[in-house]
This record gives sequence, structure tokens and C-alpha cells, in this order.
Amino acid sequence: MSDRSPPRRLPPLNALRAFDAVARRGSILQAADELGVVRGAVRQQLNLLEAHFGVPLFDREGGRLVLTAKGRAFADSIGVAFGILARASAELAEGSRRTIRLGVPSAFAVWWLMPRAADLQAALGDMDIDIVPMATVEPLARRSDLEAVIMGGEYRPTRDITAIRFMEDEFGPVAMPDVADRLGLEAGVAALAGAIALGSRSAPSLWNDWFAESGHAPVRFAGSREFEDLLLAIGAARSGLGVAIAPRTAVGDDLERRRLLAPFGFIRRPAGYSLSIRSSDTKDPALVRLADWLSKAGAE
Repeated sequence: MSDRSPPRRLPPLNALRAFDAVARRGSILQAADELGVVRGAVRQQLNLLEAHFGVPLFDREGGRLVLTAKGRAFADSIGVAFGILARASAELAEGSRRTIRLGVPSAFAVWWLMPRAADLQAALGDMDIDIVPMATVEPLARRSDLEAVIMGGEYRPTRDITAIRFMEDEFGPVAMPDVADRLGLEAGVAALAGAIALGSRSAPSLWNDWFAESGHAPVRFAGSREFEDLLLAIGAARSGLGVAIAPRTAVGDDLERRRLLAPFGFIRRPAGYSLSIRSSDTKDPALVRLADWLSKAGAE
């Protein structure tokens, strides 16, 4: 008699799709909209999945669904599995030509990646690169439609995700020359108290990070404006609205042409930028080529 156990029956695909959508969206309503079904159908699929495994995947907290530890680990694995299926389906539909779908923070795409897009395409040869801008960056585990995502800051990959660091990051306050003169920023960081601080919801902690990492005491700004995206905050600084906190890579041309000044210089962030891919794809020739190109371009 064989001592091998029979394979466990897999849960229904619709239940897995509903679970993946809720885990990524954080909401039954948003998951239902994505799947094109009513909320009751999503709840039914979640109940079916929990009954299948006999363990809770969500905690119900005041009407909200919060993933349990086991639920989060399962969501990460489901994201990887759906990503593999999505890529295999795309390759089958497209034929022999490979397309890499790369999620990129929209600001980073505009100021760093797109000016190098022709060089990247040349490095990829007969493979195409589909750059997907992300106003709000989501980890790869939550984006089954993407093969890789560029992440900035203190990103810690989850299980089944590999992060390949390819570039350092420097950031600091920037302003138009006449704004810097009017505020007297040459006198020191304390002069920022008279400024309108410009920030973004896509990178909400940059000002706090700069004060903490530069060793300067935080100041109480005269006012603040928060924009949806870092690109808009930098654009507002270019128009003279206030002082923005920005990566050097975003404003290099402005600094050279003296459209913007960096009165306190820039400080280096060790975390930098990384390419996150699924661990099962670390030997994929296309993604290896992409990672190699990013590492080379990031070191220049």
C-alpha cells in the first residue's frame, strides 16, 4: 500500500479570485466592482473559502475585513500564482514575442525611466517593455497583472517576492531662486518656518524623513499643500508656490539650469530603489536582463 497522501482538493477558482481581489483592494465593495458582481456574491465566496480550509482568513473589525496572519501569507502566494497564470496567458495570446509589464511610480517613470526608455528597449532586444505608471504604488504581491514593480524607500519584500536594489536615492528641499531669497533660506533650516511646504500623498513621509535623517529639528511651516502625486508637488515648486521635498533624480535638470535651488543640499537614503519580482521568476531571462540593465543604469 502506498503511504502517499492523495492531493488535497483545490478550492474553487471563483473563491480564490474573490479572495485575491478583497486582499488587494481592502474592501468587499471595491472587489465586487473589479469582478463585476454584487457584494453578496463576494461574501459568499469568502465564506466558501474559509469553510474549505477550516480557518479564518479575515478578522471582522467593526464591519471591516482585516487579513489574519495566515490570510496575508495565503494572499501573497495567491498573488504570485495569479501572476504566473496571467503571464502564461499573455505569452500564449501574443505568440513568441515577450512583453514585460513593469509597474513604476508615475513620478519616477517621468523623471528617470522614460528618458532612458530607448536604451532599455535596446537592451531588451526582441522583448517589449510595457511601463505601467502607478500614482499609488502597490507591492507586486497585490498586482497579479504585473511581472515586476519598481519600489522606492524602505520596502521590505514579502514571502515569495525578491527585491533587487539597483540605485541609491538622494533627496532634499528645493525652491525657485526668488522663493529661496524671499524666505532667506541661506540663513539655515530654521528659515523654512516661513515657507509653504509642498508634499504628496504618494510619498507622504518625505518631509518627516528629511528632518529625521538630516539631523535638523523639525519646524512649523507657515502652511502646507499636499498633492496627489510627487510630480505635482515639484511642479508647484517650479511655479513658486512653496518649497518641495524632492529626489535629486527628479530635479537634476532644474538644478543645472537654476530653475530650482537646493539650499541645504541632498542627503542619501540607503534604501534607494529596488526591482521587485516574484521569487519563482529570478532566473527568467527577460527579468534577469531587465534587472541587469537597471543596475547598470542606476550606477551611472
